[in-house]
Amino acid sequence: MPVVFAASVDHSAVILSLFVVLAAAKVMAEIFERLRQPAVVGEILAGVIIGPSLLGWVAPSDLISVLAEVGVIFLLFTVGLETKPRDIFQVGGRAVMVGVLGVALPFAAGYFLAMAWDGSTVEALFIGAALVATSVGITARVLGSMGLLDLRTSRIILGAAVIDDILGLIILSLVSSGGQQGTIDTAGIVKTAGAAILFTIIVGLAGSKLLTGLAPRIKRLKLAGPFFNLGLILCLGLSLASMYIGVAAIIGAFLAGMALSESVDGNDKMHRMTGGVTEFLVPFFLVNIGMQLDLSVFRDTNVVVQALLLTLVAVVTKFIGCGIGAWGMKAREMAQIGVGMVPRGEVGIVVAQIGLGLGVISANFFAAVLFMAVATTLIAPPFIKILFAEDIDDDGVPDNIVETDVSEEYSRIG
Repeated sequence: MPVVFAASVDHSAVILSLFVVLAAAKVMAEIFERLRQPAVVGEILAGVIIGPSLLGWVAPSDLISVLAEVGVIFLLFTVGLETKPRDIFQVGGRAVMVGVLGVALPFAAGYFLAMAWDGSTVEALFIGAALVATSVGITARVLGSMGLLDLRTSRIILGAAVIDDILGLIILSLVSSGGQQGTIDTAGIVKTAGAAILFTIIVGLAGSKLLTGLAPRIKRLKLAGPFFNLGLILCLGLSLASMYIGVAAIIGAFLAGMALSESVDGNDKMHRMTGGVTEFLVPFFLVNIGMQLDLSVFRDTNVVVQALLLTLVAVVTKFIGCGIGAWGMKAREMAQIGVGMVPRGEVGIVVAQIGLGLGVISANFFAAVLFMAVATTLIAPPFIKILFAEDIDDDGVPDNIVETDVSEEYSRIG
């Protein structure tokens, strides 16, 4: 269906909104950097401050939501550019364990917690589903700013997050089907899961080899920045393909970057141009998360208690589940992986919005899930920075890197 834009759009209001969002994000990012805290936390809090909860300068809108979606797509594309396929497959078995346990434990805990609060079965399933997925964009943003995307633990987190997303979407399909129709479309879920797994394997294995072989021809193209232009097309194309087969667009974007990673290794111009686009768009993704939080609902003590308990359960179960999945590694590495998988971000918000739209979760549960999604996103980055601090040497250079090929330009993002 073609997109139709209203003829009566107030362009000055649109530009003003974009200006306020971007300026607030950068000011708060600067403040938090000076406080030696992750810039991502400041950018999310900027959304809370300028959004409906406090100042009311900017309200969530379709435009900002679209920019936020494109922003996280390009963030994951940039992360993919720093992630070679062989690196992910080297940690494949470990990532599977982290991903599966990081889904099972939070889902079960969320389900039983909601049942203990007298929620319906479908309501409890939605609460469990909201606790499942990981917003890898948040963790990737922090690790990218520290130049640590080549660490083994970083690669495990990225691989596990892809698995989390696939499993999470299968669970969401199941509970959405049950909530909307009263029945479960088992065949449809199996088909979607199979297509998602096959898509990931094919792009991950064959995409890089194909593009590496075509690299000499791509260089001869007359376009200014041929790899950058190809990357844009591939990023959006695979993002769209992911959505059609039932997987989040960010998975396709990540795979697009990973497929190009071998071809653009050492290509500073490619990283610089991609980093510029990402630096502009990602603040909309982060600020949009903050704007989703309505502080007024927390005047009800019961909602506050539910929100705090749900957040505690979300943090503990993801930390323990993913940490156990990394069993056999060093204790600090297990903790790094556990904390890196904690943020729920926009994923938890989307699940809550679907449940509310279907009329299967109450306003109180919706508020609690919304708080959990934002809180886990704010809680994780400072701990990520602390736990990974030892991987940066005294000169601020990443240490213990298996293959140090993160570009200087990308390491400055954040």
